[in-house]
Amino acid sequence: MKADFHAPFPIVLSFIIMQGSPLLEHLIENLRCLPGVGPKSAQRMAYHLLQRNRSGGMNLARALTEAMSKIGHCSHCRDFTEEEVCNICNNPRRQNSGLLCVVEMPADIQAIEQTGQFSGRYFVLMGHLSPLDGIGPREIGLDLLQKRLVEESFHEVILATNPTVEGDATANYIAEICRQHNIKVSRIAHGIPVGGNLRPLMAPH
Repeated sequence: MKADFHAPFPIVLSFIIMQGSPLLEHLIENLRCLPGVGPKSAQRMAYHLLQRNRSGGMNLARALTEAMSKIGHCSHCRDFTEEEVCNICNNPRRQNSGLLCVVEMPADIQAIEQTGQFSGRYFVLMGHLSPLDGIGPREIGLDLLQKRLVEESFHEVILATNPTVEGDATANYIAEICRQHNIKVSRIAHGIPVGGNLRPLMAPH
């Protein structure tokens, strides 16, 4: 009978992996928490840092530790910041603009800021309405948004939610809140190009 030399291979490979460095396996597993990073990508990253860029790996570790321990949310707009109130909310010129832009995520603020066309303040929802997922008005901070509309002097709210079913539903819900406070509402329709002009993208809602 012809010997089968292929059957034991998975067992041997599994044994070799199990005998590897526990710290390396732990590093690879934790790198997989990043979006779009699978087992192979995580392994390549780990080997690159250990073989070719240990100083970069140490810098990354320090930056992650510091960021995770010190960065929180602005008490006004909910953007990421190390301070109680972020620089944008603390800017007197922006405080007097009367403009509030509502976005889904902190990254959306950066996209708008890169246009150089907006001089108001922001409110970050940290998501959008999704009843099927148990995400209602309170989960995205609409109670806090309404409190700001009551306590601060905004004459226009710009809705920059994503052009999706959930984004549209969220925008409609917020627009109704704004109308109850007699605040003008505009909507950014199709995203914000870097370096683009904000106004042509805005339409009455």
